[in-house]
Amino acid sequence: MSLITSSCLLLLRSVSRNITLRRNIHPFISRLYTEGSSQTTAELSKAQLQKLRDQEQRFKRRLRSVHRKFAEVPENSELQGQNHVYFEDGKGIYRSTLAQDEQEMLEVFSADWGGDGYGTIQRVRLSPSETMLAVTVKKDHHEETRCMLVHLGGAILHQKALLVLDNVLSFEWATDDVLFYSTQETLQCLHVFRLHLSNAGVQTTLVYEEKDPEFFVEVSRSRDQRLVTINCSSKISSEVWFVDSKTPLLFPTLIQSRQPGLLYYVEHSDSYLFILANTGANQEYQLLRAPLTSPSMSHWVPLFSAVPGTVIKDMELLQDHCVFTVKDSQCQLHIRTLTTQEPYQLNTHQLPHWACDLSPQRVGTVDRGSFGFLLSSPVHPPVHYLYNSRKQKLSIIEDNTKYISLTDFNTTRLQAASQDGTLVPLTLFHMPALSELHKVPLLLHVYGAYGVDLNMAFSPEKRLLLEDGWALAYCHVRGGGECGLAWHRAGSVLQKRRGVEDLAACIQTLHHLRVSHPALTALTARSAGAVLAGALCNHNPQLLRAVILQAPFLDVLDTMQDPSLPLTVEERGEWGDPCIKEHRDNIASYCPFHNIRPQLYPSMLITAYSEDHRVPLSGVMKYVERLKKAIQMCTTRVDVNAARVPAVILDLQPGGDHFGPEDFHLSLNESARQLAFLYKELGLDQQKKQTETKRTVK
Repeated sequence: MSLITSSCLLLLRSVSRNITLRRNIHPFISRLYTEGSSQTTAELSKAQLQKLRDQEQRFKRRLRSVHRKFAEVPENSELQGQNHVYFEDGKGIYRSTLAQDEQEMLEVFSADWGGDGYGTIQRVRLSPSETMLAVTVKKDHHEETRCMLVHLGGAILHQKALLVLDNVLSFEWATDDVLFYSTQETLQCLHVFRLHLSNAGVQTTLVYEEKDPEFFVEVSRSRDQRLVTINCSSKISSEVWFVDSKTPLLFPTLIQSRQPGLLYYVEHSDSYLFILANTGANQEYQLLRAPLTSPSMSHWVPLFSAVPGTVIKDMELLQDHCVFTVKDSQCQLHIRTLTTQEPYQLNTHQLPHWACDLSPQRVGTVDRGSFGFLLSSPVHPPVHYLYNSRKQKLSIIEDNTKYISLTDFNTTRLQAASQDGTLVPLTLFHMPALSELHKVPLLLHVYGAYGVDLNMAFSPEKRLLLEDGWALAYCHVRGGGECGLAWHRAGSVLQKRRGVEDLAACIQTLHHLRVSHPALTALTARSAGAVLAGALCNHNPQLLRAVILQAPFLDVLDTMQDPSLPLTVEERGEWGDPCIKEHRDNIASYCPFHNIRPQLYPSMLITAYSEDHRVPLSGVMKYVERLKKAIQMCTTRVDVNAARVPAVILDLQPGGDHFGPEDFHLSLNESARQLAFLYKELGLDQQKKQTETKRTVK
């Protein structure tokens, strides 16, 4: 299993996901349409959205078309067992026997079995001998999950769950009858249980309890299936415990106790632990090894460090090789042999220039001699690759080659000099040559928090924009993880403003290179990325014409001052502790809500979800109200053309889908609405109408 991916994936769904869940806001919502100012905001926004309805319908048709065009792109929907291959489509799991073509797929699980509105599959795990299946399903429009165990043994499949467990986030099989799982309550994961299925019945035992609310706990499994690991992580340190699958009923063993500043993740092979820890130069990741019987840090022996100028992003441990995903300006694979004596052999594989996202293949009972993964970019569909350690060969899976030639666009990697001289990476996608981009619309993307990379996986919506002539820019600012752990540290806590400066530098650099201009420039951000976007709009509103914010975190100061909220304490490692004056003053200096001033802002479309527990709706509403008043104050003082008065639209959606709706049709509606807004605010809707009229006349 991918190490950082497995140990961080749930952390990213809480750490990237961690983007700040907050309080139960139902009492506020009940007042939303009865209080005067909020009622005015809701009614005005509804009227503004209604004006976009025709364009929205047109974009829905176009989005359906582009989704159909790429309907056959490879996905991580396949899971291989010892005797069967399993396919998951979000609503069901089906299986067929290995090495038998054209046979009927048999349903082994349906998300409907979750009942009570639980309808989307989240995580799937097969037991080692493929006799049991564990699946979590997510409640529609909410974050609650339910884990169901299904018996797969015998000739007849059980068409219902054998056992149901609520509020389970991560889980792994140690054996066919022992499952370890973590539970989540109020967005905190602090407990791990062992479930034992025996002839005497079901026995559930608490095996780990985290006492520190700054830590998040999740369960993972080594790629060779020997160890189940309990990974405890905060923003600044980590601690790992393990259970040997040969003795699953023993309590966990500690590898290395937590130390401030020490982050590490663990894999296993041939009775050795392979540890990826930030003990390398500049506190970046390096690979170390220790005997399973002597796991503490005093026994860690360094094996591999990244070449200066590159950083290790992930690791897959095969039987006799270690595969590192390494980044400098683009992705590479570094292959390290583990069977020879020192010095270890190292092979490097350059990946395609367009590749921006590497997604490891789902892990079942895997072939430990190979590593499968999908490569994609926001505008290039996924291509399935396979590295075979026995042949030491990287190849494209033959039946997925139809999209490999779809490179009718440019991927340009640039650097922007920030205010303090730091060079900030930029990735730009465009069809015309770089010298011909001055009059094209530009859409910028930013996140810059939690050490998480910008999402650069394939998106049919981004492909549509590219084919419409847009340039798409991804700003890898400090606070994110694109350039390693030091890059994150350089944009967190007291350095958070660096991310805002980096974003401004990226936009200014593009405009200086004559890539678009302010009147055709838009910015999109979601969740914690809205902190940088909102701060930029306060300090440099002239750089943009339009902004799209989704589930935005906009009131950092007031939120971080309320320790009663479930994630406030955990978030201090990212934003700082307002109880410390230096931290409070720093947050106050960039907090989007507290720095709104009377001036002309870019037009904004803000999508919020009524039951989003990660970002308080009250903070979003306060921001919208204050922003509208500031714009009104400015326009009454200065004679402004009515057509230039910024629109501030709140698109309030039902449910608690902080990461956007998982239902395809709801997601399509949301994307179409955002595209309609962009085209209107940048004046592209009129250009489209004129072009379509000319085509009709001809």
